[in-house]
Amino acid sequence: MYCDSAILVKLLTPEPDSGEFEQRLQNEPISSSELAFGEVSAALFAKERHGLIRREEREAAWTQFETWVADQTIRLDPLNSNVLRRVPLTLSRCHPSVPLRTLDAIHLVTCELGTDFPLAATDRRLRAAAQHLKIPLFPDHLPTDSL
Repeated sequence: MYCDSAILVKLLTPEPDSGEFEQRLQNEPISSSELAFGEVSAALFAKERHGLIRREEREAAWTQFETWVADQTIRLDPLNSNVLRRVPLTLSRCHPSVPLRTLDAIHLVTCELGTDFPLAATDRRLRAAAQHLKIPLFPDHLPTDSL
């Protein structure tokens, strides 16, 4: 299963729907983009800034992320020119239906290249683009009160 960075953060720190993702992803091969190094780090710092986690929790979550990468619990696919050169095509395929952001397009391209379906995501725009591109999603549907 391909996880966007927000899902990885849910696995590292408690969020209302973390349990659902932990249960579904247990013993499941997980992949993401090397982009996760920056996005997960930024998200953990943001959580600390907003008082959602303490410094020690941020540091422990980051150590856990690095361990998962090192032991291949999470496989990070390369962020390289092959991926980046396909981003304009993905943006074009979604235009004008979904105003896709660059980093989301990178995740979609990486997911498609690795064919590690479904894509686990809760971001509505990323999910809309995945649906438009016919990429299978987890969860199948988001609750109406979800992100």
